Amino acid sequence: MTRAEAGRKGGLATAKKHSPDFYKKIGQKGGKSTADKHDKEFYQGIGQKGGSSTSEKHTSDFYKEIGQKGGSSTARKFDKDFYREIGRKGGETAAKNRNNPVKSNNG
Repeated sequence: MTRAEAGRKGGLATAKKHSPDFYKKIGQKGGKSTADKHDKEFYQGIGQKGGSSTSEKHTSDFYKEIGQKGGSSTARKFDKDFYREIGRKGGETAAKNRNNPVKSNNG
């Protein structure tokens, strides 16, 4: 038996013994532990790595498709008041940025 096969066998046996709630709790515990050990820059770094990796594997059509799926899903869940509110918040932020421009690290 290979190492991968043994791991799979053990994982399946463990899955039979525990409920989804068990996995939810240990996932939350692990997430909190990681958050306690790392700062914002850590998460930004892994996010950038993931984004770079994804962009190397997909074309603009992929992003168009997932954007449309996300937009459709959001439209089913929220009403016009939701869009009105996020538009208002975006407008306020844009106005603040115009009045108080922040210099970026890129130039």
